[in-house]
Amino acid sequence: MIAIAIDDEPKALDIVRVFAQKVPYLELQATFQDAFEALDFLQKQSVDLIFLDIKMPDISGLEFLRALPNPPLVIFTTAYAEHAVQSYDFDAVDYLLKPFALSRFLKACNRAHETLKMRELASEEAKVRPVTVAPTESIFVKNGYEQVRVMLDDILYLEAGGNYVVFVTKTQKIASRMTMSEAEGLLPGEQFVRIHRSYIVAKSKVERFDRYEVSVSGQLLPIGANYNTAKLA
Repeated sequence: MIAIAIDDEPKALDIVRVFAQKVPYLELQATFQDAFEALDFLQKQSVDLIFLDIKMPDISGLEFLRALPNPPLVIFTTAYAEHAVQSYDFDAVDYLLKPFALSRFLKACNRAHETLKMRELASEEAKVRPVTVAPTESIFVKNGYEQVRVMLDDILYLEAGGNYVVFVTKTQKIASRMTMSEAEGLLPGEQFVRIHRSYIVAKSKVERFDRYEVSVSGQLLPIGANYNTAKLA
């Protein structure tokens, strides 16, 4: 897993550098005190993960992330706990509050590593997935100790809540302990669209949409700032 770190504090970068050397699957390719130098680097090189400070002098980490057309995975690092809520709007893998220990750093890296593997698996499955999917196709969703069959054509939308994802169908709601990335990997991309860090909708069930929200079976769902509404058409 290729990574870079961006932080205006040299000591903070030193800590990330030392900790990264102890993670066998992580290669910290470069570190930057200047966010604009990092932006120039990312225009030429692709990485899997960014360790990104939120509060920097010239541009905040959140503004930096908005400037990236296809951002990689992100682990935010900051000394300010009040930024945590903002960071989750960007679907961050994790949020490290300075000063953080090696064990907490490793936990964040493990989350990023698992997320990356799931994305790669979903990408490989998409290559062999047929262009058209029969409306009767189904998936199995874990609900407690059971595996419940859910017909794809019955799904209206998915909603994230804590450590669970709720599959909202025409007749019921099924809560399954998983991440949105894991849930997204179960669904055919030509039928379902991620519109927000907390919502995935069935394209065929969309009644109307604009820049800010989608109507699905009379329910209004928000569209995140970083999600493309063109995929709904």
